[in-house]
Amino acid sequence: MTLHVYNSLTRRKEVFMPLVPGEVRMYVCGVTAYDRCHLGHARAYIVWDTVRRYLQTRYRVHHVQNITDIDDKIIRRARERGIPWQAIAQEFTAAYEADMQRLNVRPADTSPKATAYVGAMVSLIADLIAGGYAYASGGDVYYAVQRFPNYGQLSGRQLQDMQAGASGRVDETEPHKRYPLDFALWKGTKPGEPSWDSPWGPGRPGWHIECSAMARALLGDRLDIHAGGADLKFPHHENEIAQSEAVTGQPLARYWLHNGFVNIDGEKMSKSLGNFFTIQDLLQRFSAMAVRWFVLQAHYRQPIDFTEEGMQAATKAWQTINEGLTFAREFGPRLGWAEKTAPEAGAIARFTAAMDDDFNTAAALAIVFDLAKTLRAAGNALRRQEPIASDQDLAATSAALYKLSEVLGFTVEGIIEATASITSTASGEMEIIEKIGEREISELLAERQQAKKAKNYPKADEIRNYLRKRGVELADKAGGVTTWWRI
Repeated sequence: MTLHVYNSLTRRKEVFMPLVPGEVRMYVCGVTAYDRCHLGHARAYIVWDTVRRYLQTRYRVHHVQNITDIDDKIIRRARERGIPWQAIAQEFTAAYEADMQRLNVRPADTSPKATAYVGAMVSLIADLIAGGYAYASGGDVYYAVQRFPNYGQLSGRQLQDMQAGASGRVDETEPHKRYPLDFALWKGTKPGEPSWDSPWGPGRPGWHIECSAMARALLGDRLDIHAGGADLKFPHHENEIAQSEAVTGQPLARYWLHNGFVNIDGEKMSKSLGNFFTIQDLLQRFSAMAVRWFVLQAHYRQPIDFTEEGMQAATKAWQTINEGLTFAREFGPRLGWAEKTAPEAGAIARFTAAMDDDFNTAAALAIVFDLAKTLRAAGNALRRQEPIASDQDLAATSAALYKLSEVLGFTVEGIIEATASITSTASGEMEIIEKIGEREISELLAERQQAKKAKNYPKADEIRNYLRKRGVELADKAGGVTTWWRI
């Protein structure tokens, strides 16, 4: 089978052919370490982790994903909190790594930090000046976009249209620019800001030059895949192309891949709208693997709409997968399964066909879900001591589920249970708080939702109290329409 990927640069699907047979050089734009990661980050990094995992079934993959640890936002946050900028970068780099670990996103093979590559950035800027693509002015250095004929090729923008939109204005904070659309490669130092030495005076690098310099230093002049969110297409990726290709004279990447935006209940996620979710917020409410399911159920290039109902559905779907993944541990010894069984070939072939079509995880999930449903049904039958399908067929189904779940980044989670404990009631009697499973919680939430729609509030309160006694607290969103829960 042949892998086809959608190339944002050419705007069509293309046969995937790495520059070096058997090897893939993949660069993904990483986080700026000034705040907690949000739902948009979760989508991007789950997607690129899954793409990488699938590529690794065929190729040796060198995955580089940078961390921006010096930036205007980091400096501003440090001033707000009255602590060194390095402390901000360290704090939120650690928070990012913790979030990714919980989402089962594998660390990149190389995670370069911008501050470690300032020398490479200075060298690249010097080459751009020498080639006539950049100019020094007032301690700053700017890229002269008019010197690069293909500027706008990735985003499909025309320089004259962008100029008209800018109305010829030059940003007052950047008075040394010659042309409104020129962008900073080097920023002269300001009082109280960190700085590094350069031929143009002390200062620090602009944001766009980071990735060009780090990608070149770690992966060479050409990449197989450059990936990131659709919001990076312009200006960040457009500027990377201009910077890198002006020096090397070669295409920066053979394939450009971009994941779609995340909306919240049909609206763009925004702190000003009050619909902004950090990954930390999300994982207090939902299983990490349910979040992963939710992200992968849509094609990576399409926008995805985060809703409470969508996450509840993803939670139920993940419970089915989780039960399928635990089938072998629970019933394998009883069925006398050998340690290793060949996965079901048909499922593997269908999954491969789906993923070969531009990483169609939505179609791939349907195949995985069917495998898990078969195992769940068999498990229920075994618990009722009813006859089941061939042991060997089930073993092959289980082996396929494990293999494909690994590619999608799913890992077994225990059913969430409140810890059994004893508490005192108001009357002084002792009361057992019963264990309760995630499946029962979801079913009761659905029943409570129906009761509220029917204005049967006593029933809704009864369910709330039942859950509270079992260690589960509910919280209603504004309007009282949806609920979430936590142990």
